[in-house]
Amino acid sequence: MNSSKHTELANHAWSVADLLRGDYKQSDYGKVILPFTVLRRLECVLEPTREKVAETVARFEGQDIDTDHFLRRASGHSFYNKSDLTLKKIAADPQNAAKLLQIYVGGFSDNAREVLDKYEFAQQIKKLDGANLLYQVIGKFTDLDLHPENVPNHNMGYIFEELIRRFAEQSNETAGEHFTPREVIKLMVNLLIAPDGDALSLPGVVRTVMDPACGTGGMLSAAEEHIRALNPDATVEVYGQELNAESWAICRSDLMIKGQDPENIAFGNSFSDDGHAREKFDYLLANPPFGVEWKKVKEDVEYEHKHLGEAGRFAAGLPRINDGSLLFLQHMISKMKPVDASGSGGSRIAIVFNGSPLFTGAAGSGESEIRRWILENDWLEAIVALPDQLFYNTGISTYFWILTNRKAPDHKGKVVLLDARDQWQKMRKSLGDKRKELGKQHIADLTRLYAEAMEAAANPEHAFHGKVKVFNNEDFGYQRITVERPLKLRFEVTEETLTALSAAKPVRKLAEADAFVAAVRTLLGSSWATKSEALIALKDAVVAAGRLWPTGAPFAKAVRDTVGIRDPEGEVQLVKGEPEPDGELRDYENVPLGEDVEAYLKREVHPHVPDAWIDHTKTKVGYEIPFTRHFYMYEPPRPLAEIDAELKALEAEIQTLLGDVAE
Repeated sequence: MNSSKHTELANHAWSVADLLRGDYKQSDYGKVILPFTVLRRLECVLEPTREKVAETVARFEGQDIDTDHFLRRASGHSFYNKSDLTLKKIAADPQNAAKLLQIYVGGFSDNAREVLDKYEFAQQIKKLDGANLLYQVIGKFTDLDLHPENVPNHNMGYIFEELIRRFAEQSNETAGEHFTPREVIKLMVNLLIAPDGDALSLPGVVRTVMDPACGTGGMLSAAEEHIRALNPDATVEVYGQELNAESWAICRSDLMIKGQDPENIAFGNSFSDDGHAREKFDYLLANPPFGVEWKKVKEDVEYEHKHLGEAGRFAAGLPRINDGSLLFLQHMISKMKPVDASGSGGSRIAIVFNGSPLFTGAAGSGESEIRRWILENDWLEAIVALPDQLFYNTGISTYFWILTNRKAPDHKGKVVLLDARDQWQKMRKSLGDKRKELGKQHIADLTRLYAEAMEAAANPEHAFHGKVKVFNNEDFGYQRITVERPLKLRFEVTEETLTALSAAKPVRKLAEADAFVAAVRTLLGSSWATKSEALIALKDAVVAAGRLWPTGAPFAKAVRDTVGIRDPEGEVQLVKGEPEPDGELRDYENVPLGEDVEAYLKREVHPHVPDAWIDHTKTKVGYEIPFTRHFYMYEPPRPLAEIDAELKALEAEIQTLLGDVAE
């Protein structure tokens, strides 16, 4: 079947929109067209075995046994319908169309009916019937020939995906949340699967593909299509999970229509209700929502992190509550197949992120610990920076992260950074925030460049040498050191220090606090270079006033902190014979992993502050991937003379225009 036939059938289904106009919002057309397309396809698929199913129903009628297995076998599919109704029969009885259609849908097996329920099909039937449109819509679909002998599963997939795309374009919200641009998926799948091209071409190959945030299933379809293009005889099993009921229904419908097992698409939250627990897959890919909080599943995720440890998915760390992106990645890593002693097995992962997971979180934070875990296990193969304005619901820059636990020998211990930010063409018509797209040539060039990345980075003569950089895993690591400087004070009694002293809690607790402060006030205007001199003078003043000098560490600290004034030339304060660090002068430095921090201190810090030292008890190891920094190209400002000449030319042009207006 050629592409024009796909379009013709899709147009036939979408022509129902002409009937819906006025009673439905444009963005809601898909809520009618998609489930009716699914219903018509299921009817066409089941038509050859209708009589066999009816015979099976009659044979077991009145018997108290579960007939599901027998009915599936009779239908020859994973679903069936026990009713003797058809859409054609229902359309012929307009007065009872709603009632008959409900009965017809109720005759489907649970898995098929569940999909239609998630479309809220019963509500659509009621609404269409109320608008006197139901029998007309049913009539349109009875004329749609979707029999498998005329429209094979693979071709039906194209038609349904075209309808999904049209539905997505009708609503920016739907497009942004549940639809990834086709050309982005194409590139992502290329980078994920292309390195395995030789293995996938072997006869009898079986591969499993998983998307834990599968939306309408676009990525799963593209991955299946790519593998079948390499080997038409390959067996591809797709799996997914989706939280949005409507998107889940669309994805599951897509699988049913293509002859895949719809049970492979789980409904629910991947974090709190893993629909594929303990399962492993060959390929995993996802475009999870950007910057979406995981507060609703906080309790489940934190329990798994704290109590299951390495046996769970989130042992490495937890990101901040307002962005669950790195939780998706940990979830996917937990589903990688292990690599055996011979090097066989293993998995590959591709995921779309915004810039946040590259660098958000300081050393020791959840995000940094997750990056550390990934890099120290040598799973990160590459990061590809994409152009901005590629997606429907955001114009921000995005990145592919490609991971695997079976890196090629020359890639072990290394990470490729590939800058594809300038690989785009302008769209003829913007869709939401999407103003750019990847052309076929861009996809081909980037796929080839990814395969040649190591060579391109090493060869200055390579056409794309400046677009690829290769780093060792540890190059992204750093030591977060705490640089301390001594607390230096001089001591004086002023109105300001007296106010601070009288407000100090240990002083306020004194039985005669006001009398104590009054005694100290007699020293107003006095100053001392050392703490011992100041304390002697203060004690003498208090005793001279007939008072006892209070004792206790909190009181002594309060006096020191209020009467002491920071001074670069002041006395160094000691604690147990060691300099006391000044919290206000504390600084932090990131030192590359593996570098001697003391040598760094001597070289970078001591020339400016010779008395600084490192508090090694506070040193933390962190990981970040500063992608844009590595590809930054300095562009010097234009010469002033050139700018001046341009301004003068503009002034002259303005004067000419003003002269024309005056005339």
